[in-house]
Amino acid sequence: MKAARKRGAGAGKGEETRERILNAALDLFRRRGFDQTTMREIAAEAGMSLGSAYYYFESKEALVMAFYERASAEMHARLEAVFTHPAGFEERLRAIISIKFAYFAPNRRFLGALVRHAADPRDPLSPLSDKTRHIRDRDERHFARALAESRMAVPKDLAIHLPKLLWLYQMALILFWTYDRSAGQRRTERLLEESLGLLTTSLKLAALPFLRPLRKKVIALVLAAEGGESNA
Repeated sequence: MKAARKRGAGAGKGEETRERILNAALDLFRRRGFDQTTMREIAAEAGMSLGSAYYYFESKEALVMAFYERASAEMHARLEAVFTHPAGFEERLRAIISIKFAYFAPNRRFLGALVRHAADPRDPLSPLSDKTRHIRDRDERHFARALAESRMAVPKDLAIHLPKLLWLYQMALILFWTYDRSAGQRRTERLLEESLGLLTTSLKLAALPFLRPLRKKVIALVLAAEGGESNA
Protein backbone atom coordinates (compact mmCIF):
# COMPACT_ATOMS: atom_id res chain seq x y z
CA MET A 1 0.00 0.00 0.00
CA LYS A 2 2.86 2.35 0.79
CA ALA A 3 4.36 1.61 -2.62
CA ALA A 4 1.04 2.44 -4.27
CA ARG A 5 0.87 5.74 -2.39
CA LYS A 6 4.41 6.56 -3.50
CA ARG A 7 3.55 5.80 -7.10
CA GLY A 8 0.47 8.02 -6.83
CA ALA A 9 2.49 10.83 -5.28
CA GLY A 10 5.12 10.46 -7.97
CA ALA A 11 2.53 10.63 -10.72
CA GLY A 12 1.00 13.72 -9.15
CA LYS A 13 4.38 15.42 -8.91
CA GLY A 14 5.14 14.50 -12.50
CA GLU A 15 1.89 16.08 -13.65
CA GLU A 16 2.66 19.22 -11.65
CA THR A 17 6.06 19.40 -13.32
CA ARG A 18 4.50 19.03 -16.77
CA GLU A 19 2.08 21.84 -15.96
CA ARG A 20 4.92 24.06 -14.75
CA ILE A 21 6.87 23.52 -17.96
CA LEU A 22 3.79 24.10 -20.11
CA ASN A 23 2.89 27.30 -18.25
CA ALA A 24 6.47 28.56 -18.62
CA ALA A 25 6.42 27.77 -22.33
CA LEU A 26 3.10 29.52 -22.93
CA ASP A 27 4.30 32.59 -21.06
CA LEU A 28 7.43 32.76 -23.23
CA PHE A 29 5.47 32.08 -26.41
CA ARG A 30 3.22 35.03 -25.58
CA ARG A 31 6.09 37.38 -24.74
CA ARG A 32 8.75 36.36 -27.24
CA GLY A 33 6.91 34.38 -29.90
CA PHE A 34 6.90 30.67 -30.68
CA ASP A 35 9.77 30.67 -33.19
CA GLN A 36 11.99 32.90 -31.05
CA THR A 37 11.66 30.78 -27.90
CA THR A 38 14.07 27.88 -27.27
CA MET A 39 13.70 24.79 -25.11
CA ARG A 40 16.65 26.02 -23.05
CA GLU A 41 14.79 29.24 -22.24
CA ILE A 42 11.65 27.27 -21.37
CA ALA A 43 13.64 25.07 -18.98
CA ALA A 44 15.19 28.13 -17.32
CA GLU A 45 11.79 29.80 -16.99
CA ALA A 46 10.43 26.64 -15.36
CA GLY A 47 13.42 26.49 -13.00
CA MET A 48 14.90 23.19 -14.15
CA SER A 49 17.65 21.75 -16.29
CA LEU A 50 17.30 21.39 -20.05
CA GLY A 51 17.52 17.61 -19.70
CA SER A 52 14.64 17.57 -17.23
CA ALA A 53 12.48 19.65 -19.57
CA TYR A 54 13.22 17.27 -22.44
CA TYR A 55 12.25 14.34 -20.22
CA TYR A 56 8.68 15.67 -20.11
CA PHE A 57 8.46 17.29 -23.55
CA GLU A 58 10.64 16.21 -26.44
CA SER A 59 10.20 19.47 -28.36
CA LYS A 60 8.36 22.77 -28.58
CA GLU A 61 5.91 21.01 -30.86
CA ALA A 62 5.09 18.56 -28.05
CA LEU A 63 4.34 21.56 -25.84
CA VAL A 64 1.95 22.92 -28.46
CA MET A 65 0.14 19.57 -28.54
CA ALA A 66 -0.16 19.73 -24.75
CA PHE A 67 -1.63 23.22 -25.11
CA TYR A 68 -4.19 21.92 -27.62
CA GLU A 69 -5.15 19.14 -25.21
CA ARG A 70 -5.48 21.53 -22.29
CA ALA A 71 -7.55 24.00 -24.30
CA SER A 72 -9.91 21.27 -25.48
CA ALA A 73 -10.39 19.92 -21.95
CA GLU A 74 -10.84 23.31 -20.28
CA MET A 75 -13.28 24.60 -22.88
CA HIS A 76 -15.42 21.45 -22.78
CA ALA A 77 -17.38 22.47 -19.66
CA ARG A 78 -17.92 25.99 -21.01
CA LEU A 79 -19.17 24.62 -24.32
CA GLU A 80 -21.49 22.16 -22.58
CA ALA A 81 -23.01 25.09 -20.69
CA VAL A 82 -24.20 26.49 -24.03
CA PHE A 83 -26.79 23.69 -24.10
CA THR A 84 -28.22 24.19 -20.61
CA HIS A 85 -30.92 26.64 -21.75
CA PRO A 86 -33.22 26.81 -24.78
CA ALA A 87 -31.70 28.68 -27.72
CA GLY A 88 -31.79 28.77 -31.49
CA PHE A 89 -29.10 27.49 -33.81
CA GLU A 90 -27.60 30.90 -34.58
CA GLU A 91 -27.43 31.86 -30.90
CA ARG A 92 -25.68 28.63 -29.96
CA LEU A 93 -23.25 28.83 -32.84
CA ARG A 94 -22.38 32.39 -31.84
CA ALA A 95 -21.87 31.27 -28.23
CA ILE A 96 -19.60 28.36 -29.21
CA ILE A 97 -17.35 30.54 -31.35
CA SER A 98 -17.32 33.39 -28.81
CA ILE A 99 -16.13 30.96 -26.13
CA LYS A 100 -13.20 30.02 -28.38
CA PHE A 101 -12.26 33.66 -28.91
CA ALA A 102 -12.42 34.41 -25.18
CA TYR A 103 -10.35 31.36 -24.24
CA PHE A 104 -7.65 31.90 -26.85
CA ALA A 105 -7.43 35.69 -26.40
CA PRO A 106 -4.33 35.60 -24.12
CA ASN A 107 -2.55 33.45 -26.73
CA ARG A 108 -3.64 35.26 -29.89
CA ARG A 109 -0.10 36.21 -30.93
CA PHE A 110 1.12 32.69 -30.26
CA LEU A 111 -1.69 31.19 -32.35
CA GLY A 112 -0.82 33.52 -35.19
CA ALA A 113 2.71 32.08 -35.23
CA LEU A 114 1.25 28.59 -35.66
CA VAL A 115 -0.66 29.47 -38.83
CA ARG A 116 2.17 28.11 -41.00
CA HIS A 117 1.38 24.66 -39.59
CA ALA A 118 -2.36 24.91 -40.18
CA ALA A 119 -2.75 24.27 -43.90
CA ASP A 120 -0.71 21.07 -44.18
CA PRO A 121 -2.57 18.01 -42.81
CA ARG A 122 0.77 16.16 -42.69
CA ASP A 123 2.05 18.60 -40.09
CA PRO A 124 1.27 17.15 -36.63
CA LEU A 125 0.39 20.63 -35.34
CA SER A 126 -2.17 21.24 -38.07
CA PRO A 127 -5.80 21.23 -36.87
CA LEU A 128 -6.39 18.93 -39.86
CA SER A 129 -3.74 16.35 -38.93
CA ASP A 130 -4.29 12.78 -37.73
CA LYS A 131 -2.68 13.67 -34.38
CA THR A 132 -5.29 16.34 -33.70
CA ARG A 133 -8.24 14.32 -35.03
CA HIS A 134 -9.58 13.45 -31.56
CA ILE A 135 -9.64 17.15 -30.63
CA ARG A 136 -11.32 18.00 -33.92
CA ASP A 137 -13.91 15.24 -33.45
CA ARG A 138 -14.73 16.51 -29.95
CA ASP A 139 -15.19 20.00 -31.36
CA GLU A 140 -17.44 18.81 -34.16
CA ARG A 141 -19.73 17.04 -31.69
CA HIS A 142 -20.68 20.42 -30.21
CA PHE A 143 -21.65 21.68 -33.66
CA ALA A 144 -23.59 18.48 -34.34
CA ARG A 145 -25.49 18.92 -31.08
CA ALA A 146 -26.30 22.57 -31.85
CA LEU A 147 -27.70 21.49 -35.19
CA ALA A 148 -29.66 18.51 -33.83
CA GLU A 149 -31.27 20.46 -30.99
CA SER A 150 -32.22 23.32 -33.30
CA ARG A 151 -34.43 20.94 -35.32
CA MET A 152 -33.52 22.89 -38.43
CA ALA A 153 -34.64 21.03 -41.55
CA VAL A 154 -31.39 20.45 -43.43
CA PRO A 155 -31.16 18.04 -46.41
CA LYS A 156 -29.67 14.69 -45.36
CA ASP A 157 -26.86 14.81 -47.92
CA LEU A 158 -25.65 18.07 -46.36
CA ALA A 159 -26.53 17.34 -42.72
CA ILE A 160 -23.98 14.54 -42.35
CA HIS A 161 -21.20 16.91 -43.42
CA LEU A 162 -22.46 20.00 -41.62
CA PRO A 163 -20.54 19.57 -38.33
CA LYS A 164 -17.30 19.47 -40.33
CA LEU A 165 -18.39 22.48 -42.39
CA LEU A 166 -19.19 24.44 -39.22
CA TRP A 167 -15.83 23.47 -37.77
CA LEU A 168 -14.08 24.76 -40.91
CA TYR A 169 -16.14 27.96 -40.68
CA GLN A 170 -15.01 28.39 -37.09
CA MET A 171 -11.36 27.83 -38.03
CA ALA A 172 -11.59 30.44 -40.79
CA LEU A 173 -12.93 32.96 -38.27
CA ILE A 174 -10.16 32.14 -35.78
CA LEU A 175 -7.56 32.59 -38.53
CA PHE A 176 -9.02 36.00 -39.41
CA TRP A 177 -9.14 36.90 -35.71
CA THR A 178 -5.44 36.11 -35.14
CA TYR A 179 -4.52 38.78 -37.70
CA ASP A 180 -7.24 41.30 -36.83
CA ARG A 181 -5.51 44.49 -35.65
CA SER A 182 -8.70 46.50 -35.17
CA ALA A 183 -9.51 47.74 -31.65
CA GLY A 184 -10.92 44.85 -29.66
CA GLN A 185 -10.95 42.80 -32.87
CA ARG A 186 -14.15 44.56 -33.91
CA ARG A 187 -13.69 43.53 -37.53
CA THR A 188 -13.90 39.92 -36.43
CA GLU A 189 -17.05 40.61 -34.42
CA ARG A 190 -18.64 42.21 -37.47
CA LEU A 191 -17.56 39.32 -39.70
CA LEU A 192 -19.01 36.83 -37.21
CA GLU A 193 -22.37 38.60 -37.07
CA GLU A 194 -22.67 39.11 -40.82
CA SER A 195 -21.57 35.59 -41.70
CA LEU A 196 -23.76 33.94 -39.06
CA GLY A 197 -26.85 35.51 -40.55
CA LEU A 198 -25.84 34.47 -44.05
CA LEU A 199 -25.00 30.94 -42.92
CA THR A 200 -28.28 30.45 -41.06
CA THR A 201 -30.33 31.77 -43.97
CA SER A 202 -28.43 29.56 -46.41
CA LEU A 203 -29.09 26.46 -44.32
CA LYS A 204 -32.80 27.26 -44.12
CA LEU A 205 -32.93 27.53 -47.92
CA ALA A 206 -30.64 24.56 -48.61
CA ALA A 207 -33.52 22.14 -49.26
CA LEU A 208 -34.79 24.11 -52.25
CA PRO A 209 -34.38 21.99 -55.42
CA PHE A 210 -32.58 24.66 -57.42
CA LEU A 211 -29.85 24.81 -54.72
CA ARG A 212 -28.91 21.12 -55.05
CA PRO A 213 -25.94 21.90 -57.37
CA LEU A 214 -24.64 24.38 -54.78
CA ARG A 215 -25.09 21.78 -52.01
CA LYS A 216 -23.01 19.33 -54.03
CA LYS A 217 -20.22 21.90 -54.33
CA VAL A 218 -20.30 22.59 -50.59
CA ILE A 219 -20.15 18.85 -49.83
CA ALA A 220 -17.24 18.47 -52.26
CA LEU A 221 -15.45 21.31 -50.46
CA VAL A 222 -15.84 19.60 -47.08
CA LEU A 223 -14.70 16.25 -48.46
CA ALA A 224 -11.67 17.89 -50.05
CA ALA A 225 -10.69 19.21 -46.62
CA GLU A 226 -11.08 15.68 -45.24
CA GLY A 227 -9.20 14.07 -48.11
CA GLY A 228 -12.27 12.16 -49.35
CA GLU A 229 -14.32 12.06 -52.51
CA SER A 230 -17.91 13.03 -53.16
CA ASN A 231 -20.44 10.61 -54.63
CA ALA A 232 -23.27 13.15 -54.47
